[in-house]
Amino acid sequence: MILLVLPHLNKGRLLLVSSWNMASRGVSSLIHDKAYVDGQWVAAKSGNTFEVLNPSTGSVVGVVPDMNADDVDVAVKKAYQAFLSWKETTAKERSDILRRFYDLSCQHQDELAKLITEENGKPLSDSKGEVAYGNGFIEWNAEEAKRVYGDIIPSSVSSKRILVLKQPIGVCGMITPWNFPHAMITRKACTALAAGCTVVLRPSEDTPLTALALCELAEKAGCPKGVINVVTSSRENAAPIGKHLCEHPLVKKISFTGSTHVGKILLQQSASTVKKVSLELGGNAPFIVFDSADVDAAVTGTMMCKFRCSGQTCVCANRIMIQEGVYDEYVKRLADRMKQELFVGDGFTDGITQGPLVNERAVQKVEDLVKDATSKGAQVVLGGKRHDKGGNFYEPTLLKNISTEMKCVQEEIFGPVASVMKFKTEEEAIAIANATSVGLAAYFYSQDVTQVFRVMEKLEVGICGVNEGILSTVQAPFGGVKESGLGREGSKYGIEDYTEIKYVCIGGLK
Repeated sequence: MILLVLPHLNKGRLLLVSSWNMASRGVSSLIHDKAYVDGQWVAAKSGNTFEVLNPSTGSVVGVVPDMNADDVDVAVKKAYQAFLSWKETTAKERSDILRRFYDLSCQHQDELAKLITEENGKPLSDSKGEVAYGNGFIEWNAEEAKRVYGDIIPSSVSSKRILVLKQPIGVCGMITPWNFPHAMITRKACTALAAGCTVVLRPSEDTPLTALALCELAEKAGCPKGVINVVTSSRENAAPIGKHLCEHPLVKKISFTGSTHVGKILLQQSASTVKKVSLELGGNAPFIVFDSADVDAAVTGTMMCKFRCSGQTCVCANRIMIQEGVYDEYVKRLADRMKQELFVGDGFTDGITQGPLVNERAVQKVEDLVKDATSKGAQVVLGGKRHDKGGNFYEPTLLKNISTEMKCVQEEIFGPVASVMKFKTEEEAIAIANATSVGLAAYFYSQDVTQVFRVMEKLEVGICGVNEGILSTVQAPFGGVKESGLGREGSKYGIEDYTEIKYVCIGGLK
């Protein structure tokens, strides 16, 4: 066993970090204790650092720089300098680099997955799935780099020709969440790189190590210095860094995945320099099961989209709405499946399907939502409390007799709680589903083809699953309506947000 003695300047003490466990799991080679700016591994100017904790055990996974706005300013200027040459590269050159990046990420997929489980806590099988999903965005954008097409428009004047060019927008500031520390970075950053943009990215304080590991692989793939930059910071420095990115004149685009509250702040701050903004914000996904549905299929869909990542995804089923004719059958079957298939524990333990929540704040929120529901008449079918394992673990929970005045209906749960309400008519279900300020994802199950078309057109969301519980794929556009955000990520549409359209009129041709 090796003990690394690291100065922890924030708390004025020496921190002992065990590297034996990390090495034994095969991830230590990708661990970095510095941020990545202009192709260099750098400390914060202040010298401050912060700890990255394993949410399952509470142990320290690593220590990284606690950067501030001054550090970000350096990164932005380096990114701008790199942009001046990166934008001149050919689409084929950018594609080749991204393809090598994809190959390297595939080669290191096991190490990346283990690193995700270390700092995020999700079961290793889920982490492996995330890496495969995230790698898909690298591969997709390696291909999309060559497909940024312009246009020629017929002119009404014979002596003129009208051309449309698509050009990279510039330096992109990015802020990514902790729940998908690999895929959220590749979905954003690789799209920007494919378009010819450069990136300054601030990963979540809970999961910065995966971001830094990706920097190492991007460098090995031949990504020039300054093209991708990752600045790490504690929660305390997150807001000043976000503000600096939004207001910096050299940053031309902001991409953020996170809460609606923070997204609104970033949007306001970006207005000062009229930036292009992409926001993938909170959801409150309805999951509707009609009387005509295949109940077994609906229960399977619920298990997939409610309990993935312990319920900590923005497209998790949040308001489970079951028509009265199949309500009792659905609740019974869901309870049976939860008992049979959901196993709580450390993500590295074989057979575990439910890891911890990301931190104590997350556990407290889920606990408060369940208490609110039960105080207003909800009945606990399964779970309903912190798990006996303690720490950040919460029992997979099934609540029935849910009503619209409960907070678990009005707010995003972001935890392993299935809250089930009963409805009578299709009109009632649609009204409840749309009675929210957000609109990211929705799901419904029906075998009535006319009902399928009616409901999918009336639901006010950006993503809709019909008889399907898993929606995310690189080929499809991901994003919401209303207060769930702006823009789309993935698919052929994603790269559009990283380009500017230039109209060119050529005259005097005849």
